[in-house]
Amino acid sequence: MSSFNLLHPSIQHHVVNSLGWRELRPFQEAAISPILEGKHAVILAPTAGGKTESVVFPTLSRMLSEPWTGLSVLYLCPIKALINNLEIRLSRYLSLVGRRCETWHGDVGRGHRQRMLANPSDLLLTTPESLEVMLTSSVMDGHRFLSNVQVVIVDEVHSFAGDDRGCHLLSLLARVSRICGREFQRLALSATVGNPEFLLEWLTGGCSGARVVLLPPKSSPAESDVKLDYVGSLDNAALVLSRMFRSEKRLVFVDSRARAERLGNGLRKMGVKTFVTHSSLSRSQRHEAEEAFQSAEDCVIVATSVLELGVDVGDLDRVIQIDAPFTVSSFLQRMGRTGRREGGLRNCLFLATQDQSLLRAAGLIDLFDAGYVEPVQPPKDVFNILAQQLLALTLQENGIGRNTWFEWVKSVPTFAAMDRRKVDELVSWMIANEVLMEDQGILSVGRKGEEEYGRKHFLEILSVFLSPPIFTVCQGNEDLGYVDERFFLGKDSDSKDLLLGGRSWKICHVDWKRRRVYVEPGESDGGVWWAGQGAGTSFTLSQAVKHILATDITSQGWSRRAADRIEAIRLEVPWLEDDGASYIVTEKERTCWWTFAGTRANATLAATLQGIVSDSVRHDDLTITFPAKMPQAGIADAIDALCERKDESPEIPVNEEALEGLKFADIIPKELALESVSNRLQDSNAVLSVLEAGVRLVTSTS
Repeated sequence: MSSFNLLHPSIQHHVVNSLGWRELRPFQEAAISPILEGKHAVILAPTAGGKTESVVFPTLSRMLSEPWTGLSVLYLCPIKALINNLEIRLSRYLSLVGRRCETWHGDVGRGHRQRMLANPSDLLLTTPESLEVMLTSSVMDGHRFLSNVQVVIVDEVHSFAGDDRGCHLLSLLARVSRICGREFQRLALSATVGNPEFLLEWLTGGCSGARVVLLPPKSSPAESDVKLDYVGSLDNAALVLSRMFRSEKRLVFVDSRARAERLGNGLRKMGVKTFVTHSSLSRSQRHEAEEAFQSAEDCVIVATSVLELGVDVGDLDRVIQIDAPFTVSSFLQRMGRTGRREGGLRNCLFLATQDQSLLRAAGLIDLFDAGYVEPVQPPKDVFNILAQQLLALTLQENGIGRNTWFEWVKSVPTFAAMDRRKVDELVSWMIANEVLMEDQGILSVGRKGEEEYGRKHFLEILSVFLSPPIFTVCQGNEDLGYVDERFFLGKDSDSKDLLLGGRSWKICHVDWKRRRVYVEPGESDGGVWWAGQGAGTSFTLSQAVKHILATDITSQGWSRRAADRIEAIRLEVPWLEDDGASYIVTEKERTCWWTFAGTRANATLAATLQGIVSDSVRHDDLTITFPAKMPQAGIADAIDALCERKDESPEIPVNEEALEGLKFADIIPKELALESVSNRLQDSNAVLSVLEAGVRLVTSTS
C-alpha cells in the first residue's frame, strides 16, 4: 500500500484535487510513515526538491487526526526572507484544511502580534531570535502561548548547526519542551550535509523518542552541468555575462555586497536587465528586486548568499558563480536553484577572476565529482551562549534558582559536554561582576547586566548576532538599505558617491547622530564597503587544490582559458608531488612552507612557529611564509621542533582584540572567552595530519 494512503483523508483529497498533484515524489512518500509515527527526523533533499511538503503534509495529517489545538507547530527559519517566502505556500496548505499559518519576526507589527496572541495560529513561522523574544517578553505570557507545541520544524538546519546559532536554537527547544512538559517531535530539513546521522543526534540531544534520517535517491555528477572559466577580473566577468545566455534568466552569486553592487552596476551599463539583492538593502528594496526578477525574462539577478537558503526566485535557467564559495555544501545549495523543469539539468558556471578562486573552484568541482560534502561541526565551549541563556532564563522566569537553572538547558549536547566546574565558575564570576545578582539562591539580572542588556539594549541579549555599525541610506523618505559606518571615516563624506542596489548615489548629507545618510541619484561609479571576511578554506578543499596542482588531470568542464591558466600555475610548482608530504620551498625573496592545510590549520601552525622562531610568520590557505632573512635550515629546525611537540596539540594564542567578534564576551570570564575564540580558530585534526605526513625540502626554485 502506498504511504500516501496513510495521510488524513482531507490531506489526500486536497493534494490530488486542490493542488492537482498526481503523486508525491518517492522521498516525500518515504517521510510519511515515520513522521506520522512521531519519530524525530532529518530530511535531506536538493534545493527545490519538495522538502517542505515532505514534512508539512504528514504534520498536518497528525494535526487533524489527533487533533491538536492552538499553536501546535513551530516552523523555524534562519532568515526572514525565507519565512516571507514560505508563508504564501504554507498558508495555502493550511487553509485548505481549515487551519491557519502566521509569521512572527522583526517586521511584524505590534497590532498583528497582539491579534496572534489573542487567537494563535496552528503553525507559526519564525526565527530562533523571535522565539527568544516570545519566551522572555514581559508583555506576553510565553508559557501559555507555547504550551501546546507538538512539532518543531527547523528549515536549513545546516545553517544553524555550524555556529553559535545552533547552540542557541537547541537551548530554545529545550526550554520550550520544559514549558510544554513533554518531548515534542523535532523535524529538520537540509539540502546538503556530509554527516546527517551526527546532525540528527545533535538535533535530538536529550530526546528519548525514535529517530531517523531520510535521504533522497543520490544524483550523480553526470546529472549536473558544471563548467569552470577563467576571466581574470570582475569587469571581464560582467562582459562575459553580457554576451552569454542572453535569452535566459540567470542568478549570479558573488562573495560580497560590494562586488554585487559593482557587478550589477557594470551589467546595467552594458544594457543587461539587472537586479541586485543582498542583506544591506532594505526589505522593500530586496522584495522589489526579487519580485521583478521572478516575472522578468532575459535578465540577471546578482546576489550574495541571501538567495542561497531556499528563497524562491522562480524558474531559473542558469546559476553563475563569480569566483567560488568555500564549501561544496554552499555550491550545491546554489546549483540546486536550477534544474526544476522536467528533464532539466542542474547547472553552474564558475567565472574565476583570480588564481586563488580558480583553484578553489576546481577543487570544489573535484570534491563534488567524488561525492564529498562537508560534515557539520558545531563549535565547542560556547560559554558565551551559556551565559546568554542564563540571563535569558532569569528574564523568562522572573528570577531562577542557582541550583536549578542548568536543568533547563542540560540536554543541549554542547552544554552537557562542558566541565561543570567551569560552569559553576562562570556563574560565580557573573555574580561577582554584577552581571547577575543572587538573593537567597535566586538569580536575577545584576547592575552590569542591566547596563549592558537592560532598557534600550534589551534586544541585544535575545540575539546571538553581532550588530554591525551601520548607517541607513535614504532617498527622501524611502530607506534604500545600509552601509558600514567605516565607509565614511576619514573622508569628506558629504561629497562622496556610493553604490547601492546596483545604482550610483551621490551623498547629500550624513546625519551621524541619527546614523542616516541622505542621497540622490548620481552619475559616477562611486564605491562601497562593508566589513566582512571569507570563511577560509578547509583542509579537505586545500588538499583537493594540491591534487589538481600536482597532477596533470583536466576536466571536460574546464574552458580552454581555465585549463591554460591552471597549467601555467602548475609550472610555478614543478617540485610538487601528489603525496601526503608538505614542502619547504626557498624562492628568491622568501621561504614558504606549502602545507595545503587550510586557513585554520595554517593559522595554528603559524602562531606556534612564531613563538619558536621569535619573528613574524604569515599564513594563508595553502602556505606559511617566513621572513626572507631566515635560512632554510633554521626553518627546518623550527618545523622539526614543532613536529616533536605534535602531541601537545598546538593552539592559537589569541589577544583581547579577538574578543570583539565574540558576542557576550563581556559577560563571561576573559579566560573562558579567549578559550572559546581559540577553539573556533583552529583545526587540530588538520594540524596533526600535516605534522605526521612529513616535510620535504626544496632547496631552490626559479
